[in-house]
Amino acid sequence: MGISKMSILKCLGEPRNKLFAARKYLEGLGFSSFHTASKSSVELHSQEEEVVIALGSNVGDRLHNFKEALKLMRNSGINITRHACLYETAPAYVTDQPRFINSAVRAVTKLGPHELLSALKKIEKDLGRTGGIRYGPRPIDLDILFYGKYKVRSDILTIPHERIWERPFVMAPLMDLLGSAIDSDTVASWHSFSGHSRGLTGLWEDLGSESLIGEFGKEGMYRVMPVANGLLDWSRRTSVMGILNVTPDSFSDGGNFKSVESAVYQVRLMISEGADMIDIGAQSTRPTASRISAAEELGRLIPVLEAVVSMPEVEGKLISVDTFYSEVASEAVSKGAHLINDVSAGQLDSNMFKVMADLDVPYVAMHMRGDPSTMQNSENLKYGNVCKEISSELYSRVREAEMLGIPAWRIMIDPGIGFSKKTEHNLDILMGLPDIREEIATRSLAISHAPMLIGPSRKRFLGEICSRPDAAKRDPSTIASVTAGVLGGANIVRVHNVKDNLDAVKVCDAILRQKSSHLKSRH
Repeated sequence: MGISKMSILKCLGEPRNKLFAARKYLEGLGFSSFHTASKSSVELHSQEEEVVIALGSNVGDRLHNFKEALKLMRNSGINITRHACLYETAPAYVTDQPRFINSAVRAVTKLGPHELLSALKKIEKDLGRTGGIRYGPRPIDLDILFYGKYKVRSDILTIPHERIWERPFVMAPLMDLLGSAIDSDTVASWHSFSGHSRGLTGLWEDLGSESLIGEFGKEGMYRVMPVANGLLDWSRRTSVMGILNVTPDSFSDGGNFKSVESAVYQVRLMISEGADMIDIGAQSTRPTASRISAAEELGRLIPVLEAVVSMPEVEGKLISVDTFYSEVASEAVSKGAHLINDVSAGQLDSNMFKVMADLDVPYVAMHMRGDPSTMQNSENLKYGNVCKEISSELYSRVREAEMLGIPAWRIMIDPGIGFSKKTEHNLDILMGLPDIREEIATRSLAISHAPMLIGPSRKRFLGEICSRPDAAKRDPSTIASVTAGVLGGANIVRVHNVKDNLDAVKVCDAILRQKSSHLKSRH
């Protein structure tokens, strides 16, 4: 839309009948409202518009600033629907200041553009932002990048934001919010505003796109996940998550680590072998497993969790709790767990997403149909294209999680190897991890970039392929499946045998680094 509805009229002092006539004229052109110069009190708006708002912070507790800003935005009539990834970036323009974290959100609001600006400025002030120097340090910075299909021009507001196109730390999260497919007329208009023949995608590619996102710790910009009072860059290397089942009935090691002493011994062993994370499960999710109550699960979990988090050896390691109960998740985090691993992606406890939104820890959303007792029935095993259907079903769960307040930068995805899958489905997944990401990317680039966890360890399909009915004898086939998964883009592998799988992971990471080096040298 070439004409700006915000700047067509400077209507201060205009007679009431002219204002009414102008409004009717604009409505006839398809505009839902018109806006005057910024100091006018007239701003007519009633329908919801989709907006994009960028966030940045480099003063104080940056993650807390983001969390509070999102909460205050929701309280101000800005309903957040999607989150970008989280980036730590070098400062721009004024370089002698702390590093920033940056992201962006899509939202819908009935606030007019200047009302929205006022709401965001109030949030900045409430979170401690003062005048300061232009482009200088600030606890929070909130910028309107897009407002519906409209361009806005006034003395205090320009939309699209005039510096989008030159700022990689704005363009990266902006692109995260879009899918590779244009899903609405509004998104189409955002692409058109770029002035590039291939829209925002072409502009981002011209800037350098993924090549701008470097390795952790280097100058520049990289994706991070907030965890355990730090920032995790999962792209540096593949992480190994050691499995600790404190259950009597898990398929591989049920009953081995029921006592606190045996559990602590196993954790000590896995950490000595190089585990980055320990995943503690107190409820079996093997096929046909019957469900125990949250209270019984907590009774098994908490003594072990308390002992594990107090171990000197776990300093610098991440402790995960494998549960689909929100009550267990909440209690586990209060006792020191760093992330929650939910095999049901919120399907088995309707409160899980709401609870996780307040817990401020990463959340693993795994694909499964039904529950452990029903997941292998004939109905749940029906797939056409398994990777495409996993992508669609898993994304729908993550979308709901976002709507209920879990930012994309705290979400990990797991395609659910062995859960409501036949042997051939599991093999398709191991071959098709890039396809799963690509399919998710059509809807949200942010979620397609999320850390991907896979858990093939000692699963039944490996026994079927290799004629190994004893789960404990499936470690070699686990190593093979882990190798395939890491080379296909998995970022975290969940395994029983840490030592041997870590060796496999190190070789895979070396191969991938070498491949990346060759690709860079060609360009």
